[in-house]
Amino acid sequence: MFDGLTEAGFDVRTRNHAAAILSHDFPEETAELVEALLAFRITLAELVGGGGGESGQTQRLRRALAERRWRKHRFTVQTIVDGREREGVSHEVDHVRFGQAGTLALEIEWNNKDPFFDRDLENFHRLHALSAISLGVIVTRGASMQAAMLERIGGWMAGQGLSGEADLERLGIGTRTRAQRDAVAAQVARGVPFAEAFARKFVQDKFGPATTHWAKLEERVLRGVGNPCPLLLIGLPAGVLSEAPLPQDGPPRLL
Repeated sequence: MFDGLTEAGFDVRTRNHAAAILSHDFPEETAELVEALLAFRITLAELVGGGGGESGQTQRLRRALAERRWRKHRFTVQTIVDGREREGVSHEVDHVRFGQAGTLALEIEWNNKDPFFDRDLENFHRLHALSAISLGVIVTRGASMQAAMLERIGGWMAGQGLSGEADLERLGIGTRTRAQRDAVAAQVARGVPFAEAFARKFVQDKFGPATTHWAKLEERVLRGVGNPCPLLLIGLPAGVLSEAPLPQDGPPRLL
């Protein structure tokens, strides 16, 4: 079921009988998800130009899922006590797939602060307890991607001839803070090439250890956050990063 993902370097973990549930009740929906993930690529040009945040790259994955009927949905829970309705509570999930056997909920945590994992897992827990969903899915940066960020981004920047501040606009990189500029300048003054110095600061600021990535997700799941909801966890591998030119669906955002 997930052989294609693991062969492509994806991190895949299932919890609380999720693999059995998916293979027995949701084979079509699982195949849709795997197909979308295997086709997904992130261009380094877009990643850097977008400031590391969610821009064209993750929007394309979201569109690919939406086309396969994994669409945003707001669950609304109403409580009635002695005939009197109390204030309702809503839970919005970015991608929900309604199938004949039940409902799957999916969140993409590309680059948020890591407490967002707690929010997603607890949300899945509550919805599962209400029988609103059968299983929760989280997609985030995988271990190999997290480890490769500095090397891949630094190599791409050097390949683009990034040698000083004047080159940043050419690469679609806009306004930065004074502290960011000073940190890069301090490294250059110590003899670090500008491309390497910029990449170090960029990766430190945008993809640091306190952001959403595989190790932080595993840490919470192993601690039992979200139990007993069945979970499928997927980490995007370094192989998803591409040095291809920018796609034609729009320019990168500035920092």
